[in-house]
Amino acid sequence: MRGDDRFVKVYGKGIANVNEIWVDRETGVNYLFHEAGYAGGLCVLVDQNGKPVVTDTYTLEHERY
Repeated sequence: MRGDDRFVKVYGKGIANVNEIWVDRETGVNYLFHEAGYAGGLCVLVDQNGKPVVTDTYTLEHERY
């Protein structure tokens, strides 16, 4: 695992209204970041059971983002 960046952006869309998904490299937890104008927010992505969406470390290290 790379030691310089704890979070990696795995998805991004939009210019004025931005949606991005960020993954914590240490825990694998996925976060949704939304920005609209001067406002923004970050929240944990959850599955249908309310548990955090987690990306395994193998996928993080072997996929290109």
